[in-house]
Amino acid sequence: MLRVSSSPHIRDNSSTQRIMLDVVLALIPMVIASVFIFGWRSLLIYVVSVAASVVFEALSRIVMKREQTINDLSAIVTGLLLAAGLPANYPIWMVVIGAFIAIVFVKQLFGGLGSNFANPAVTARIVLAVSFATETSSFSVLPQYAPQSALTAGASQLDLVTSATPLGMSAAEVPSTLDLFLGRHAGSIGEVSIIALLIGAVYLVARGVIDLWIPLVYMGTTVGLITLVGGDPLFHLLTGALVLAAFFMMTDYVTSPTTVVGKVVFAIGGALLTFLLRMYSSMPEGVSYSILLMNILNPHIERWTAHKTIGGNYGKKRRQVS
Repeated sequence: MLRVSSSPHIRDNSSTQRIMLDVVLALIPMVIASVFIFGWRSLLIYVVSVAASVVFEALSRIVMKREQTINDLSAIVTGLLLAAGLPANYPIWMVVIGAFIAIVFVKQLFGGLGSNFANPAVTARIVLAVSFATETSSFSVLPQYAPQSALTAGASQLDLVTSATPLGMSAAEVPSTLDLFLGRHAGSIGEVSIIALLIGAVYLVARGVIDLWIPLVYMGTTVGLITLVGGDPLFHLLTGALVLAAFFMMTDYVTSPTTVVGKVVFAIGGALLTFLLRMYSSMPEGVSYSILLMNILNPHIERWTAHKTIGGNYGKKRRQVS
């Protein structure tokens, strides 16, 4: 018997909860690396950010009289990604404010997951950076990973030592390539360990949660442009939020295109903005602003690159004939 039905015709067992659980599992290496590099203070930031995000989501759904959605685990992902972009010595109350902005203002006020116009964690990170510039740009690391210029008498007895990130260091102070890859330097707690992020990225690709179009085009275009102007491509690839953004933020289902052409355009646009902000603006890192701007452009990219519907011109041709 022939069954005729509308699309979609291909279905699988994927669900929002299953996808978000995979992302949470992929971020665990990042959290573990953060504890080794920044100490237990980093774990506190993750816990507070995740807990606040879940609570704000639950309260938002109750106040707005909507179906409860904390079981889809998306609030946990938002909390982890928000915390990943913060310094280890960040004030806890500011973490809570960031979670409030991400969940309530960026996500729930626009209708919840699937309706938000931008990545909640990225947008909240930008708001925190603008509102609390000193605290958001004050980085620290365990004494054993701090450069000699940051160490003072008795520094070895401190929990954390304030230090510039590699993007803000002089050439003589920049850590070795191995230290950059492992994350043994100051920076945001979730951005520094490239190896931990790549472990998570491999898991997401293996599970089919993400593909490599956006990450590879974004990173490849960024370092290619930097190379053209005489910059060090490996240094820029291993520093800042480039890898974290490529695999965990720019691939967000809601705020990125669905077509291959759209993904390539989206990634190239993000790379161009990152390149311009890193090389020619007053800020050393431009990843967050690049993602936000491309999120805003995403609906247009999606429309411009959408596939033509099969048989879409049939009705028009029929009317012309008749």
